[in-house]
Amino acid sequence: MMNNTMKNPVGNLPQGTTIIGKWHKERYTIVRTLGYGATGYVYLTRSSKGLAALKISENSMSITSEVNVLRHFSKVQGFSLGPSLLDVDDWERPNLGGKQTFSFYVMEFLEGEPLLSFVQKRGMEWAGILTLQLLTDLETLHREGWVFGDLKPDNLIVTATPPKVRLVDVGGTTQHGRAIKEFTEFFDRGYWGLGSRKAEATYDLFAVAMIMIHICYPKQFQKNGEGGIKQLEEQIDKNAWLKRYKIVLMRALAGEYYSADEMKSGMLSVMSQRNPSTSPKGTAQRTVNNKAKQGTASSTSRAARKGASTQSQPVPQKATSKGWMETAVLLSVILFAYFFYLYGQIM
Repeated sequence: MMNNTMKNPVGNLPQGTTIIGKWHKERYTIVRTLGYGATGYVYLTRSSKGLAALKISENSMSITSEVNVLRHFSKVQGFSLGPSLLDVDDWERPNLGGKQTFSFYVMEFLEGEPLLSFVQKRGMEWAGILTLQLLTDLETLHREGWVFGDLKPDNLIVTATPPKVRLVDVGGTTQHGRAIKEFTEFFDRGYWGLGSRKAEATYDLFAVAMIMIHICYPKQFQKNGEGGIKQLEEQIDKNAWLKRYKIVLMRALAGEYYSADEMKSGMLSVMSQRNPSTSPKGTAQRTVNNKAKQGTASSTSRAARKGASTQSQPVPQKATSKGWMETAVLLSVILFAYFFYLYGQIM
């Protein structure tokens, strides 16, 4: 749960403060605060290697735990859910009684846009796409034996070119089977009375459903007296986009998806359900039908004209030349397209 402790000795460090690593001697100058949580503060810093995010805490055990998670992630091929680990060190801060030592680690600064503002600017179709990306990475995370835990929009940003959802804080990441270390009430199934705070895939998938709901209700409605699945279902029914995914959302909220891949398949199934009258396939079929109708009408018309005429009409030479020319142009276009098709297959 988020906890802003103003008396935290490493909290609210002023801009320009320089943190010097005790062991590696790297210097990090604070630019601004990026965030804070129960386990420490995160600052945007500038060093000889450029911008980086630095997390510092008076709890060295929590720093060690998070560093181990990031190191483990770095060994997973193709996994990019969290930031890359750059440095781990201690900071000896001068104090009235001498020096205080604080542990910190430095990670890649993921520059991007918060999930909610990204979707608001670019449209709700991106909410589904980014949710699919998140589920893909969560599947990898869960297979490695970890649960993210404190999954919420504040910990999600969208990097550019191409847009990719990334998580920026691994402080709540917990090994499978243990008690969740950090949580935020609105995204916590325990708060809604819909499950335990045991680290398992279903815990993260509940949070994914709540993130989808939160995108449509940015102000976060409060739990009423009863709370639970009934209240959440009512909120889903009030929003057209959420209602489209109701089956998926209700299964995730009830803990009926046992893997992120399973929930992803449910999302894809909903996305593939299009109105035949507006789908490309439906449009193509209507075009074929229309052409067939036009061809039938033309044949009937020609037959009527032939029956009405008592003498065969010679085809003018000019029309014949025009027909040959159109045929030649059409053949040229087909051959030209076929040439590029073969070239693409070879390359």
